[in-house]
Amino acid sequence: MEALKKIAVIGSGSWATAIVKILTDNIKNDKINWFFLNTEDSNFIKKNKRNRKYLSSIVFDINKIDFYNNINEIIRMSDIIFFVVPSAFLKIYIKNLSEPLLNKSIVSGIKGLIPDENVVIAEFFEKKYNIDNQNFSIIAGPSHAEEIALERLSYLTIASPNLLNAEIIANFLETPYLKTNISNDIYGMEYSAVLKNIYAIAAGICQGLGYGDNFQAVLISNAIQETNRFVNTIHPISRDVKSNAYLGDLLVTAYSKFSRNRTFGLMIGKSYSVKTAKLEMNMIAEGYYATKSIFEINQKYNINMPILQAVYNILYMNKPPAFEIKLLTDKLR
Repeated sequence: MEALKKIAVIGSGSWATAIVKILTDNIKNDKINWFFLNTEDSNFIKKNKRNRKYLSSIVFDINKIDFYNNINEIIRMSDIIFFVVPSAFLKIYIKNLSEPLLNKSIVSGIKGLIPDENVVIAEFFEKKYNIDNQNFSIIAGPSHAEEIALERLSYLTIASPNLLNAEIIANFLETPYLKTNISNDIYGMEYSAVLKNIYAIAAGICQGLGYGDNFQAVLISNAIQETNRFVNTIHPISRDVKSNAYLGDLLVTAYSKFSRNRTFGLMIGKSYSVKTAKLEMNMIAEGYYATKSIFEINQKYNINMPILQAVYNILYMNKPPAFEIKLLTDKLR
């Protein structure tokens, strides 16, 4: 265990809260640095030992956490930085960041693209902060934050081109209720994590329209094939998309009651407008933003992605869900 490495978590949502729980459970002789944009939220946890907005069943040992509201201060005081925020809000979190990141180990728990740039998080940090990929890792599922809170056995894959770095991060996260694997496929896993949110929206739409389990199985079978075509075109290396970090993450996101993207799609399938569904969600459905980004990326590659096309038409072209999914059923095999 790299006990001398000081760890920071940037973010205060469900997944960030789960990551802090994992780290405080696993690291016995040091404190975790935790960054909040909102001082009221961090002060609430200091007083009540719970996150009032997310995973409030978790009771934290406050003696194991140092709280920060200054992004530069927490970066300066930390060696390993976990960024765990919705991709659409990452720039808000780092807008005042001036402290250099060059000598830091960056870990992304972000499952999305930077919407206005259409780049994955590894590319964003490399372009904006000159972060060498050797110092960059990502956390891949399948793992819902809600089940981490309940300490139900889960598995994560830590991906980095530097497998030693991936192993260090994996050791920090390994607990009795969380097992870890390592991989070198950061781009494949990042894009796969983005795509699975889109396909979970599709699964929710189909459930809302009344399609049953038989069709959902066909939909998800086609979704993993679509994922395989996309990631092998964007980043062609040897990988097995049937493994946990690809197929497993897709399955749990498409089927679980905890999936916010499936819930968002379910609302669309039940005739909610996109605007109303977004307003009623108290958490971000990353797949909404991802749909537009992946669609725009695919304009360059022209990969056969009928599920993506159907979701894009529904969310951004205001096409009737029933009509679009009926067209999609003729394209699936």
